[in-house]
Amino acid sequence: MSEVKIINLSVKTGNVSQKDLEEAKKYGFNVDEIAEKINKRIGALKEKEVKITIYLYPSVKDYIIEVKPPTVTELLLWKAKAKEPSGDPAHKKVGDIKVADLAEVAIIMKNELLTRDLKKAVKMLLGSARSIGLTVEGKDPKDVQKELESGTYDKIIEDYIKDWEEH
Repeated sequence: MSEVKIINLSVKTGNVSQKDLEEAKKYGFNVDEIAEKINKRIGALKEKEVKITIYLYPSVKDYIIEVKPPTVTELLLWKAKAKEPSGDPAHKKVGDIKVADLAEVAIIMKNELLTRDLKKAVKMLLGSARSIGLTVEGKDPKDVQKELESGTYDKIIEDYIKDWEEH
């Protein structure tokens, strides 16, 4: 294996600039291409800190981009505009999110989730939402899970399939 150069970035703006990638440019990499790929993956995370590691293989002109998004809990709370999880999620709700928000979080977290199916990913996130005291569409996430299984939200899921597949 060829020598590897590592670039570590911490981005809060939702955008990586050419300046952030100056080291990659020194090794002859197309920084516009790298920036575009990263920005596509983190664009939905404006205002959230994202850790990025870029592994450069100069001798073969190849690279790997690793994006470490915030946690599922942080993202769900962010979407719900809530400050912190409920200490008593069964009795104290801290916010409400939409099924579309869950699809967006699923896309952001795709590489961390143990499924390659968007609908299943949303179903997993419903459990997380419930455990931190969020409602979904004004309902208990357990009820939304049943509706999801019955096809109630298939149109919303379909609207996000392309982004899911591209991510």
